Amino acid sequence: MFKLIKKSNKNDARLGKLTTAHGVLATPFFMPVGTRAAVKYISSEDIRKLGSKIVLSNTYHLMLKPGEQLIKKLGGLHKFMDWNGSILTDSGGFQVFSLAGKNAKGQNLVKLTEEGVQFSSHIDGSKHFLTPESCYDIQRALGVDIAVCLDECVALPAKREYVAKSVELTSSWAKRAKDHYQKIKGAKPLLFAVVQGGLEKDLRLKSLSDLSALDFDGYNIGGLSVGESPIEMYKVLDYLVPEMPADKPRYLMGVGYPENIIEAVKRGVDMFDCVIPTREGRHGRVFAWAKNGEIKLAKTLFSSKISTGDFYEILNYKNAKFATDKSPISAQSKFVELRNYSKAYLHYLFKVEEPMSARLASLQNLEFYLELMSAIRHSLR
Repeated sequence: MFKLIKKSNKNDARLGKLTTAHGVLATPFFMPVGTRAAVKYISSEDIRKLGSKIVLSNTYHLMLKPGEQLIKKLGGLHKFMDWNGSILTDSGGFQVFSLAGKNAKGQNLVKLTEEGVQFSSHIDGSKHFLTPESCYDIQRALGVDIAVCLDECVALPAKREYVAKSVELTSSWAKRAKDHYQKIKGAKPLLFAVVQGGLEKDLRLKSLSDLSALDFDGYNIGGLSVGESPIEMYKVLDYLVPEMPADKPRYLMGVGYPENIIEAVKRGVDMFDCVIPTREGRHGRVFAWAKNGEIKLAKTLFSSKISTGDFYEILNYKNAKFATDKSPISAQSKFVELRNYSKAYLHYLFKVEEPMSARLASLQNLEFYLELMSAIRHSLR
C-alpha cells in the first residue's frame, strides 16, 4: 500500500508511493480541498489538467447534504463529482466541534460521550449522532479511497487536562473504528487514524503509541494549524514524526503556506491539504514563483535553517499597480486563460466583483501548489 522509495541524506525528507483503489500517488503530495464534493470555482476536469491525482472531501458536510445514501445510489462520490482519481475524506470531527459547536445564543449544540458525539446540523438544526463505526460506514458508503477515524480536534490553546481527556477519547474511538473495519468483508477504503495531543509532548507520543499499536494504514497529525505559531508546530513535528511508523504515510492535516509545507517535508511528512490556495484566491491574493524560485526552494529544502518563504511571493491583484499591467497572469500555465488574460484584466474582474476573478486566481494558486510539490519531489530525486 505504501512504499518508501528514497530518503534524503540531508534531513528526514522522503519520497514514496501510496497505492489506493484509484491509482498510485507519488509522495509528498498536496490534496486540493473539495469539501462539498467540489473544489470552489474549480471543476474536476480542471483538477485533472492541473495534474492532481487526489482530492479531499468532508464527511460532515456530505452526510448532511445530500447524504451518503443518495450519493451511493447515484454511483458513489467518484461518479457524483466526475472524478477518476483518489479521494480522501476527513472524519468530520473538526467540523462537528467548530461549525455545529454553538448556536446564535452561544449555547453548546454538541454533546460528547464515550459512545460518540451528538450534534445539531448547522444547516437546519436537525439532530445527528456520529459514532466511530457510523463515521467509517458513511465514508465507505461514499466509496472513497481513504477514510479517517472519528477524532476530537482540540482548538489551541487548551488546558492540559482537557487535551489528555481528548487523547483518551480519540484512542478509544480509533480502536472501535479499527475493530469495526476488520469485521467488514469485501472492498473498503484504507483507514487512517489521527494523532492528537495539542502541544503536550508526552500526550502526543502517547496518542501515537496508542494508535501505532492498532496498525492503521496511515497516520494523520491533527490538531495543528489551529491557533499555535509555526515554530510551535515545527517543535511538535521535530519529536513526533521520527517516532511515526516509517512504513506508513504521514499526513499533516490543514497545512499550510508553502514554507510550512517545506518545513514539514524536511521532517518526513508525506501528505498535505489546505484551503489556503482557493481561500486566498477568492480574496485576490495569488501565489507566484519569485525570481530563481525553484533554485531557492531546493536550497531551503536541504537547509537546516527555517524557511523564510523567499522562493515565492503573494501578489494582491486588488492593488492599483496591476490596473495597467499587460503581462499574462501566468505565462507558463497549463491553462490558456491564465496565459492569455492579463494581470490588468484580473485586477479589473476583482474590482467589479466578477466571479471569474476567483476562479482564475484559484486556478493559479492550485497550479502553484501542485508545481511546488512536483519541484520538491524533483529535488529529492
